[in-house]
Amino acid sequence: MPQITGQEAELTSIPALLARNAREFGAKPAYREKEFGIWQTWTWSEATDQIRAIALGFLNLGVERGDHIAVIGRNRPAHYMAMVAAQMVRAVPVPLYQDAVADEMAYVLDHSGARLVVCGDQEQVDKVIEIQERIRHIEHVIYNDRRGMRKYDHSRLNALADIVAEGRASHHRFDDELDRRVSELAPDDTCVMLYTSGTTGRPKGVVLSNRNIIEASKSSSSFDSLRKGEEILAYLPMAWVGDFIFSVGQAYWNGFCVNCPERAGTMHENLHEIGPTYFFAPPRYFEERITAMTIRMEDAGRLKRWLYRSFMAFARETGPKLLDGKAVGTWDRIRYWLGDVLVYGPIRSREGMSNVRVAYTAGEAIGPEIFEFWRSLGINLKQLYGQTEASVFITQQPDNEVRADTVGVPSPGVEIRIDESGEVLYRSPGTFVEYFRNPESTSQTKDSDGWVATGDAGFIEESTGHLRIIDRAKDVARMSGGELFAPKYVENKLKFYPNILEAVVFGAARDRCCAFVNIDLTAVGSWAERNGIAYASYQELAGNPEVYAMVQSHIEEVNRTIAQDEMLSGCQIHRFLILHKELDADDGELTRTRKVRRAVIGEKYHDLVDALYDGSSEIHTETEVTYEDGRKGSISATLEIRDAAVVSETQRKAAA
Repeated sequence: MPQITGQEAELTSIPALLARNAREFGAKPAYREKEFGIWQTWTWSEATDQIRAIALGFLNLGVERGDHIAVIGRNRPAHYMAMVAAQMVRAVPVPLYQDAVADEMAYVLDHSGARLVVCGDQEQVDKVIEIQERIRHIEHVIYNDRRGMRKYDHSRLNALADIVAEGRASHHRFDDELDRRVSELAPDDTCVMLYTSGTTGRPKGVVLSNRNIIEASKSSSSFDSLRKGEEILAYLPMAWVGDFIFSVGQAYWNGFCVNCPERAGTMHENLHEIGPTYFFAPPRYFEERITAMTIRMEDAGRLKRWLYRSFMAFARETGPKLLDGKAVGTWDRIRYWLGDVLVYGPIRSREGMSNVRVAYTAGEAIGPEIFEFWRSLGINLKQLYGQTEASVFITQQPDNEVRADTVGVPSPGVEIRIDESGEVLYRSPGTFVEYFRNPESTSQTKDSDGWVATGDAGFIEESTGHLRIIDRAKDVARMSGGELFAPKYVENKLKFYPNILEAVVFGAARDRCCAFVNIDLTAVGSWAERNGIAYASYQELAGNPEVYAMVQSHIEEVNRTIAQDEMLSGCQIHRFLILHKELDADDGELTRTRKVRRAVIGEKYHDLVDALYDGSSEIHTETEVTYEDGRKGSISATLEIRDAAVVSETQRKAAA
């Protein structure tokens, strides 16, 4: 396992990396943020000065070693600085999902025992105030954005700017204490605590040490030759381990610049302005961008549509070969160059990916069609496989060994093995310390030798050493006839179609597979407008017969492709319905990282699942929903259930 050695031996904490960066390239940009339409920049020297002032302010508030400081808000330099300042005083930063409702926040704040909460704005402050009476250990609430805060009771509220000012004013009292705490930081001290998404139950607090974060950042940076000149856009939730490793771990290890968008709605515009060289996005992001692109092309003129379809069809064959350095004929190179001038280059520019040297996707499986689409444009999109408990990295795809059906080889320093049940196990320097206040779950997940059970089923290809993930181990099952059931594999194929936002497939221990489908309101709404179909709501559009016919055609096309896979051909979808509402994290149907909570959905919509299997042609249902302001309500609907054509075993063998 790689260890920090030689000149790097002193770089055993994020504050130590900060000091190195200020010393060696203090004039280089560390953070940028667009606010009020103008990009603001902090150099490493300026960031160091600001972080130290926040840390002094924390000491002035009485922060003790081992205290937990929660950070809730969108990606902003001040929030990253607050997390590093917490580390400097030997407290533990605990970032939370900013879109979590108050009750979800209450669990994390209570479980972590947070004494201080740093909030981004009024919305986050309101959530904390709502639950503060239940959680007595919160002593101070600090807010970054002053807007809307003037008339609040400030007896337990502080503006972050005031904390900074008080820190600077009191530096004579606390300088020595701060220096003492920074000097005490050791590799095995806690760097951050991140909560799991809670796909199968209550979120768990994953304790990650300085060693975990720095070793993972060092080895992964070496793998992709990252350097201090990289530019990234930090837009993913700060509570997610991926953002922490990219925007803190790797950024501080390499000394590159972290750019923060003005707000969520300007992310694509800001991406275009920054032109990052290193980019990460979950599969859903790439799916959504294809949807938006498809809608634009449908609205374009005939010539433009023809150019797009013709060149993209060619790119799917030639683009990945060129990207991987494989042999391509001269005429094909000329055609691709022409396509790059007319189509591929403009798309990359519009998507803000003209300068991308390395791009990754992870978080869940990505559909092969979606993956290959982006690589065909000349974007070096790769897959990595990781977990919060691994400090992200378990496997990565080396350049020129990128495939849609694997997640690559073990990351540097990572060992992988497959147990007798088919579950993937790993151990590495990035392996988490423990689940906070949960020794039972810790021992169930990590054994005495440091091997961690991922919960995913997969196998290692003998010929290449690449890992293939089949599905979540708990979701991989057998159908009643013995066929393998891997729902995620099918769901990802369905989500390649821009009209399908989400899909949930059922079939474990049953005689056939059936599915729930969520349509994409943007894509299907655009289609409806072009075809003169009027609708007043998502529910009305989802129940339209023409929409059902369109979704049925997608399902039957997916069935034909699944039938070609001998191992998974039993996963063809026999019956389906289109849900009357979008699956929503606020309703507990998705995690905050947009992963399907399969068990919750199966239980909540058990009447719909039963109807799929009992031969019903329609089903009336009533569902509780959560509105944006937190109020509860209910909606009812009568849903149509349709059969989809499948490829029989006889037909499959004849075609083969």
